[in-house]
Amino acid sequence: MNQIAKTLFFVLCLIITDVLAQEPMAPVETAVEPTVATDSISNTEIAPPLDPKKLDGAMVEIKDSEKGTIELADHQEAYRYDSLWLRELHKNAALFAEMYDEVTNQKIEGEEAVLIELSTDTLKSRLQRLNEKTPFNIAYNPSLESVIKSFLTRKRGLMERMITASQFYFPLFEQELDNHNIPLEIKYLSIVESALNPRARSRVGATGLWQFMYSTGKMYGLDVSSYVDERKDPIESTTAACKYLAKLYDIFDDWDLALAAYNSGPGNVNKAIRRSGGYRNYWNIRPFLPRETAGYVPAFLATMYIFEYAKEHGLNRVNAERPYFETDTVHVKNMISFDQIAKVVDINMEELEMLNPSYKLKIIPKVKGKTYVLRLPKAKIGKFVNNEEAIYAYAKKEFDASEKPLPQLVEAKNKIRYKVRSGDYLGKIAQRYGVGVSQIKRWNGLRSNNLRIGQRLTIFPRKPYVAKTTAVKKNTDKTASTASVANNAKVHTVQKGDSLWTISRKYPGVSIENLREWNGISGNNLKPGTKLKLCDCSS
Repeated sequence: MNQIAKTLFFVLCLIITDVLAQEPMAPVETAVEPTVATDSISNTEIAPPLDPKKLDGAMVEIKDSEKGTIELADHQEAYRYDSLWLRELHKNAALFAEMYDEVTNQKIEGEEAVLIELSTDTLKSRLQRLNEKTPFNIAYNPSLESVIKSFLTRKRGLMERMITASQFYFPLFEQELDNHNIPLEIKYLSIVESALNPRARSRVGATGLWQFMYSTGKMYGLDVSSYVDERKDPIESTTAACKYLAKLYDIFDDWDLALAAYNSGPGNVNKAIRRSGGYRNYWNIRPFLPRETAGYVPAFLATMYIFEYAKEHGLNRVNAERPYFETDTVHVKNMISFDQIAKVVDINMEELEMLNPSYKLKIIPKVKGKTYVLRLPKAKIGKFVNNEEAIYAYAKKEFDASEKPLPQLVEAKNKIRYKVRSGDYLGKIAQRYGVGVSQIKRWNGLRSNNLRIGQRLTIFPRKPYVAKTTAVKKNTDKTASTASVANNAKVHTVQKGDSLWTISRKYPGVSIENLREWNGISGNNLKPGTKLKLCDCSS
């Protein structure tokens, strides 16, 4: 894919939420871009030497850990994003769950027709015209009619927002699909998969615009580690999706079956073919496919129909008429965090995350044999490139002055499988591995905070877990008492009238907080007969 297309895509991504707000857009004054040179090493554009006469007076002063400063001058007015656009971006993320539910909750045999001004004869005629110009087997089916009418009524708002958002993503998709000789209509698949949300994650862990599982993403070259998840990168994931779809078509020689296999895997499609008696038409094997896949291809075909006949159904998109705004990339040579980047180039953190969605921990790592890029607005890229060495030196001092979690992060396991034990809760597990509760829930598709003993959790730790030891006080008498507790009394049976406070008084060296942590207690009520652990032990 050429650089112009990549740049155009990210430019349009940045303004998507402004358009989705469906409000009139005020004109924006733009500055004339200076002539730029190309860095053959980083393949990025470098601003010319700063001309003091052209400086807009924006001097960024960053205090480092040793009270030195870095002053970075920017030769263009910084571009600011209205907070409303960022709020709209976050609101748009909810559309994935709406589309996901629509696909998975379809009835195999079709629903009662929704009342709408679309006769069956008209629909048949339009589907026939679509069938003539696409390689998909588009034929009238009562189930397909039901999905189309559902999208036009209950999901009308969702469809309108997808029509608007598509103008930012589809140019990228179409070029990459064409590069791999794949039907351009496959672009509609991204709407069914993710509702055009690069951060979408299903309950089973499929991630990104094209909903790659961990193993499949790795198979097609997507870097997935505790630092990076390229399944969320629009450019990298689109390339991988094209390769995967091309391989599936080579297997089945049918695009409908290739789509079904993309959703459920080739094995499930092969089993459905066998169970149907050898049929290869999607509609004939549909009853034998997993429920989600049974609703998947109809949702794709319904989306294609609605996009092709949007005007006939009064569905309008909001056109992006905002002046062109550019982004560019630079190869990162040393580890640096998002908060450090935000400080030195004066960029909003949310904007930085939006431009670089594949970095999971808000850190761009340095890994031997890997090349990672940072994407910034063009108005900021020159500031970073002109001051790279100073910026890396500043980042190193910041890391060195911290409590050194980063070396532990590098040494920690890339991914672990944790078995939930008695007394565990999400906050406790998150603290143990230096991650957030929301991250654990996202990695495991959890919709609540409830855990069950024996449950397995996937965790990408930020630090290795070191078991806590009971603090030993200097007073020798208390030390002896604590040792006595650890060696002889590991469990206390709750008696009537006991409280956490009275129990902690009986065992020197054991605090109320210890009792809460060791036993997973959040309140104060204790039930007589309950056995409480008096140490951070397994028994």
